[in-house]
Amino acid sequence: MKNEATGFARLIAASGYSLKGLRNTYATEGAFRQEVWLAAVLLPLALFVGDNALEVAMLTSSVLLLLVVELLNTAIEKVVDRIGDGYHELSGAAKDAGSAAVLLALIILFTVWLCVLLQGDIAAINL
Repeated sequence: MKNEATGFARLIAASGYSLKGLRNTYATEGAFRQEVWLAAVLLPLALFVGDNALEVAMLTSSVLLLLVVELLNTAIEKVVDRIGDGYHELSGAAKDAGSAAVLLALIILFTVWLCVLLQGDIAAINL
């Protein structure tokens, strides 16, 4: 189904599709639900933890990156599942790569938050 709208109408339609994707993923993916609830805690907390705009941007970006990667991983999984139920080596590799991307996004999130939270302690180690 191709969207024939242009200009502002296209923007409105695209926003609707985006919200539909978020709702569907939240409804069907347990990991995404957990990450959304984690984001609901960490995003406001970033405003208090960050000492400046750059730190707040890093903290919030790491959380949003996790959600983006989880959405892409879900998209990969759904497309692979649509192709067929049987196991195929390439299908497994695609799903594993998506899962690895989520793991790396989690590591980025953890590292950014840890560095910001322990900033003073890390600076003391470098002395």
